[in-house]
Amino acid sequence: MGFNITAEKIESLRTRTQAGVITCKEALKEAEGDEDRAVEILKKQGAALVSKKADREAEEGLIEAYVHGNGKIGVLVEILCETDFVARSKEFKELCHNLAMQIAAMNPLYVSREDVLEKEIEKKKVEYRKEFKNEKKPKEVIDKIVQGKVDKFYEEVCLLEQRYIKTDDGSGQGKEKVKNTIEDAVSKLGENIEVGRFIRFEIGE
Repeated sequence: MGFNITAEKIESLRTRTQAGVITCKEALKEAEGDEDRAVEILKKQGAALVSKKADREAEEGLIEAYVHGNGKIGVLVEILCETDFVARSKEFKELCHNLAMQIAAMNPLYVSREDVLEKEIEKKKVEYRKEFKNEKKPKEVIDKIVQGKVDKFYEEVCLLEQRYIKTDDGSGQGKEKVKNTIEDAVSKLGENIEVGRFIRFEIGE
């Protein structure tokens, strides 16, 4: 072997990913000692785990209440998990609080893409296509641009598609989406986690 898996490397990978010692060691072996590659391997393993967990019922959870500092914005959000044990954990409670803050700050209208009516999306597509009415771009190019605008619309109005404000690097845009943060929580806590529903109140609206 041309690589050396040290205890320091394993501990560093654990710090970055929160994965177990054996899992980190196996990932480093597969990555031939390359820590960045090992992180990507663990991410893929986590995505597979999320997919398996998603089929399991989430019937426990918490309702988080959040009132913005000035008292003019309030949020109630239902976050579901599988067991009361996880619902009472510090990590789950922190996730619930952060998602409530996300809703207060970013004002989503829906939980996910699936909640948006198809007729609303079709209406948006018609609006976007009108912008290119007098342009001689190929249909394939226009279709791609329109789809990009639709994706941007989803990112604005759907909680799971929004950029997660807690990962904001100062640019005003989070580095990852809310759904990615929930997937990370699923990997760490070992249970399916879902956003059930939410309601946002704002004085004057």
